[in-house]
Amino acid sequence: MLAEVKILLEHRKEQNENATIHELELSPVFTKTLNYVTQFSKFNNRETIESIRNLLTQKRFHNFELASLANLLPDTAEESKALLPSLDSPRFTEEELQQLLDEIQSKRSFQS
Repeated sequence: MLAEVKILLEHRKEQNENATIHELELSPVFTKTLNYVTQFSKFNNRETIESIRNLLTQKRFHNFELASLANLLPDTAEESKALLPSLDSPRFTEEELQQLLDEIQSKRSFQS
């Protein structure tokens, strides 16, 4: 998930800022990646990120589905199936998928 990458990169940047003069400067790729994940990350709160990951992991999603759902945040089950054709399977009913998406949106709206 982009939000997890953002947390890791921010931590690394913080470590670098607190380091001695002998540390190397952050590379341009690092800076661009941090800017990207900061812009496109949907979640800011570590507890929310952990909660979303746990929720999606419990529901038998493959890793790429988990990351894609958390990064794209589709509004409807139909939209999620269009973006991720692997979700159009008997593993989930339309109602289950919609309930899950609603719960993710709810967690996102209540993050601090």
